[in-house]
Amino acid sequence: MQHNGRHFGRRAFLQAGLGVAAALALPEFVRPGHSSGRLEIGDGEILTFTDGTLTLPVASTFPDVAKQELDELLAANGMAADMLTPDCNVTILRRGDKLVIFDVGAGSNFLSTTGKLLENLAAADIDPADVTDVVLTHAHPDHLWGVTDDFDELVFSNASYHIGQVEWDFWSSSDALSAMPEDRQTFVVGAQNRFEAIGDRIAFMKPGDEVLPGVEAVDTAGHTPGHLSFLIHGAGEKVLVAGDAISNAVVSFARPDWPTASDQDPQLGAKTRSILLDRLVGEEARLIGYHLPHPGAGRVERKDSAYRFVPV
Repeated sequence: MQHNGRHFGRRAFLQAGLGVAAALALPEFVRPGHSSGRLEIGDGEILTFTDGTLTLPVASTFPDVAKQELDELLAANGMAADMLTPDCNVTILRRGDKLVIFDVGAGSNFLSTTGKLLENLAAADIDPADVTDVVLTHAHPDHLWGVTDDFDELVFSNASYHIGQVEWDFWSSSDALSAMPEDRQTFVVGAQNRFEAIGDRIAFMKPGDEVLPGVEAVDTAGHTPGHLSFLIHGAGEKVLVAGDAISNAVVSFARPDWPTASDQDPQLGAKTRSILLDRLVGEEARLIGYHLPHPGAGRVERKDSAYRFVPV
């Protein structure tokens, strides 16, 4: 994710993180344990499971924000000024004959603090073989690499796979590796290897598509060129699975205009955040953020000239 000559690579992920806060202020949202959260939407249910955590230095995450202003905002919200330790929240939608997973975690080959998804699914008696659809927001390691196991076999062996055409094309391009900073080239190799594994099961999508019944793809480019979020509809309610379009429970809401080095296009990422937050308030939609505090869900409210995240 480049920004004015700076970038985050695997080394930065090994040291660092992206989010903070709590979960979702809704009476129907219950937490059976640390591993999962649950809410109902129409005739379906949404579950979230942790794949573990990241750790990222604050200074590297917001390199172009005045340190004093950033420190004051973090301190006012009880956050450390040196490190961020975001969760990685994987969302599952169970509705009708569909068992849909949105992003699949990092698997076992990224960080020692990630790759916890399968044990948490097992604790909830969810068999990966029962998953009907894998829907991907984007192709970063902590979202994609969990599609395969240590033997390069598909973890979700009976699923169809869905990803944005723009995202696929970006990571699949012949010059993707050479165009990427050296310490992020493993991201490209990892994405291309996983793409090869799912290639004959892939269905491409674009913003506005109904990916599955009641699941709408939303354009949230900026974090990556083809990043998509997904609006789940049910009985007049809406829940947005945002992926990494909104990644920090304080900064993303209080200062959505601040650029972050985790976004490949920081200016577009900031614009996307502002548009998305306004939409969430206007449509009274609930939000699940991949890097918001587990279980990652809440509502967005206006606060002064910006917003705030209201967790459970």
